[in-house]
Amino acid sequence: MNKENKELQSLGHSTPVPEKYMPEILETFENQHQDRDYWVQFNCDEFTTLCPITGQPDFAKIKILYIPDKRMVESKSLKLYLFSFRNQGNFHEDCINLIINDLIKSLQPRYIEVIGLFVPRGGISIYPYVNYGKPETGYEKLAQERMSHHSCLSL
Repeated sequence: MNKENKELQSLGHSTPVPEKYMPEILETFENQHQDRDYWVQFNCDEFTTLCPITGQPDFAKIKILYIPDKRMVESKSLKLYLFSFRNQGNFHEDCINLIINDLIKSLQPRYIEVIGLFVPRGGISIYPYVNYGKPETGYEKLAQERMSHHSCLSL
């Protein structure tokens, strides 16, 4: 284990599940392959948040896809971060925008997208999608192209 990885707080340690929204729990490490583009995908099949109006639980699958630049997110800290939404009241669209904002701040990725596949409530499914490409790069164009061709029907 290199020196940098020894600084990771969650990995390899017993860590309690956060009881409140905690973006500061996200941990990163150096990307060892900064010389090439590649995709990293995380699937969280058990995402839970609360409706900010009724307090009822909302369930979703969250998909996070990104092309790293210098930093990568450590998966256990990401899991704990996503768990931190359990007692948080947010609309579905707010959740995915908070997630992408926090990951952009932590990672400064070349490209990232977040998809929320929320379980129907009241007979309606909501599948919000958001993406980001590093400004003034080809990744910004990638974000525009993927947004214009995005369809949740294929999810």
